[in-house]
Amino acid sequence: MTETIALVLGVSMLAAASVLLRHRYWPNDDAEPREDVAEYIAMMVGVLYALLLGLSLVSVWEGRSSAEEHVQNEANAAHEIYQLAGGLPGADAVRLRESVTQYVHHAVRTELPAMAAGEPPGHEGWRLLQNVRTTNRAPADAKAMEQVTVQEVANQIWAMGDARRGREADARNGLSPVLWFGLLSGGLLTIAFMFMFGIQRSVSHVVMVMGLTGLITLTVLLVYQLDQPFTGLMAVDSSSFNRYFPGA
Repeated sequence: MTETIALVLGVSMLAAASVLLRHRYWPNDDAEPREDVAEYIAMMVGVLYALLLGLSLVSVWEGRSSAEEHVQNEANAAHEIYQLAGGLPGADAVRLRESVTQYVHHAVRTELPAMAAGEPPGHEGWRLLQNVRTTNRAPADAKAMEQVTVQEVANQIWAMGDARRGREADARNGLSPVLWFGLLSGGLLTIAFMFMFGIQRSVSHVVMVMGLTGLITLTVLLVYQLDQPFTGLMAVDSSSFNRYFPGA
């Protein structure tokens, strides 16, 4: 948070210094009749850039919501498997609960911290998930209720694997490079128009440019944070797992 505030203030101060230099060395030429054209062009650039910002924010917010939903579904499925294991014979229930607990521990202690550091989750989680699937076996003399339990556990294992695939996809996906180019170049162009066309009072010009620059910088940083759902201040963490497995 401190780094974000410092960056926004730093960029705003740089823009303010640029405005003062512009007024000092390139003062406005009152005789140049271009104000009407400048107002129209600046308005169009601002509207188009606002549309681009809106599209980018919606895209990254949906990506983060998807990541949060996948982690929640994965934790829910693991919890259901743990609870359903109670419907199996004693030894089978213990093995199933141990296998799903190992999977959760690996996800919480290894995978999510690795994803927070920008690294892929790896293949060990899939091996542990396969171990859960292998452990879910009905005994030869299983009762009808135990067979139903095994089938329901199998459904939850499928749901957990599907959520895991979604979580891995969310870590790989990101905002299109085309949108990033548009965000950065559009922001620079929007700020540049504040320099190109005249405002006679330097104080007003400084305040306007600082405000616009700070707001654009903050918005782009917000897009950057949301574009990485497992890292940063708004990261999707292990709280969904910890809710059901406090010792994970």
